[in-house]
This record gives sequence, structure tokens and C-alpha cells, in this order.
Amino acid sequence: MNSMYVPRMILKTLCLICFGLSAQLVYAQYPCPVIKIISPYPPGGASDVLARMLVPALSKQLNASVIVENKTGASGNIGTDFVSSAAGDGCTLLLGNSTGVVINRNLYKLRNDPITSLRPVAEIAAVPMVLYVNSSVPANSVAELIALIKKEPGKYSFASPGSGSTHHLLGELLKLEQKLDMTHIPYRGSGPAIVDVLAGQVPMAFESTSAMVPHLNSGKVRALATTGAVRAKNLPDVPTMKELGYPKFVVENWYGIFVPAKTPTALVNQLNKEINKILASSEVAESLSKMGSLNSEQTPEQFAAFVKKEIPYWELLVKQSGATAE
Repeated sequence: MNSMYVPRMILKTLCLICFGLSAQLVYAQYPCPVIKIISPYPPGGASDVLARMLVPALSKQLNASVIVENKTGASGNIGTDFVSSAAGDGCTLLLGNSTGVVINRNLYKLRNDPITSLRPVAEIAAVPMVLYVNSSVPANSVAELIALIKKEPGKYSFASPGSGSTHHLLGELLKLEQKLDMTHIPYRGSGPAIVDVLAGQVPMAFESTSAMVPHLNSGKVRALATTGAVRAKNLPDVPTMKELGYPKFVVENWYGIFVPAKTPTALVNQLNKEINKILASSEVAESLSKMGSLNSEQTPEQFAAFVKKEIPYWELLVKQSGATAE
């Protein structure tokens, strides 16, 4: 063997090792100095709160500047479409929810279908809804409320944060299942809807447990049932619709991180890994628990399968109820 050949082999091997290490470092170093998390709803809402909850740890873990940008309007469609049309470089994320990703496509003519133009990364939270009434409504159970509405057709109405929202469609489902004559009153967001139910301007509504828990101790409203598969952690004494005999009302308002569909798998997996670390941290886990959210840590594939499973439920409900975005 040529005496010069061994050093060359060693040199070549060392180069390959260095290349491999540098490739790992490149992968570990997230490619964006600035990452935008788009919240398609106004500041203060659940999407905005959850997006900002991720910022400190995600900035540190990815060694990047992470900012939340609110692109609101059209029931979340503007912000959702913005991310759908963004470059697939991992620099633009969407804090999407069930309304913007799965429901709106049945109610609006969208430029981009979120199901095909977005790629699920990680579920952040899944919060059950609660059916609640103003304290002046003479009903202490779902059965009593239904009987009351049937007794006086056309007298009762229900509030929602907007046409096509999960809240709206749950009200339509109640109307459809129980053959009720009541009117939908849409608002511009959950805040105004809650305020009017608290004031007695509208007798009832469905709302996320996280938004309602602070108000239920006021005595102005009363919770009748929640919509989770099991009782809500933040409302353990309130029965679920399912246990009361309404099995179709197993619905959670879920939130997750999405990226443009063309984003490389390596970046999706990296984001998922870092976000799940944040969700598992004691501080964030405690905050999510107070919101009534169950553990949402999933792989991208598991989250994608969950989103896919949601599609036919909402398609059928929109069709059967005749709900519109108007």
C-alpha cells in the first residue's frame, strides 16, 4: 500500500465526519432569524393568547425572534389565507382553529382550501364548549331549556361570536336535533356576545369553557352542560351533553400550528418537536389546564389525521342545518 494513501484516507474520513456534523448543525439551526405566528383573530382572543404563550420558549429554543402578528377579518379567513399563500420556508406559521381551518371552507368561497394549502404541525389546545344561559332563564338543565323553547316557539335566541363559528353551529345543531324555533344572533367576536348574555339581552349561547369560567361565579349566568367527551377539568361539576343523552354534541374548539403545505418535512418535524417541549413544560401545561384543555401533544401525522377526521362532521352539519355565513 502506498504510504501516502493512508493519510489521504484519514483526511477524507475526517472531512466526511466534519460534513456530517455541519449538516446536523445546519438542521439544528432553524433557518429563519424572524418567525411570524399569524393569529387570524383580534388580540385578547384564545388564538392570540395561545400564540403569545409559545413566543418566549420558542424564541429561545430556535434562537430566533418570534413575533405574533394579528391579521384579522372574515371570520379568520384573511389570516388563514395569508399563511396558505406564504413561502414554505418555516418562517410564517398560523395559529389556526377548527373554525378557520375546517368549518369556513363549507361557508365561504375561499381562494385557498386550508385543508390542501396548509400542513398541520402541532395541536396546541382543545377546549370544550359550554352551553350557558342568563340567570333569568327559568331552566336548570338542558332538558328544561329545550322544554322552555318548545313551549314558546320564536321567543328565544342564542348568541355567537360570528356566523359559521363552532358556537353558531352548535346552536344550529341543537335547533336541528330538537326541532327548536329560535333565532341566531351573530356578534363580532366572543367578547360582545358574552357581554349581551350576561346583560340578559340574549338568553343563551355556547362558548368555550376557558372564556366562561371567570363569568360563571358572577351569578349572572348558569352553565347547563359542556361538550367534551369527558367533563371539563375547569368545570368538573357540570355534566357533558353526551352523558345527558345528546351524543352528537362531543365537540371541542381546537387550536394548532399550521404552515404552508409546501414546507419541508424536516422543518415540520423540528417545529413539532420544539412546540411539544413547550406544551410539556410545567408553566404552559398549568395554563392550558386552567383553560380546560386536555394534553394535546401529538406528532404532525397524528394531528393531520385528527384534522382529517373533523372534515365530514362539519360538512354534514353545515349542510343539514342550512347554516350560512350571512
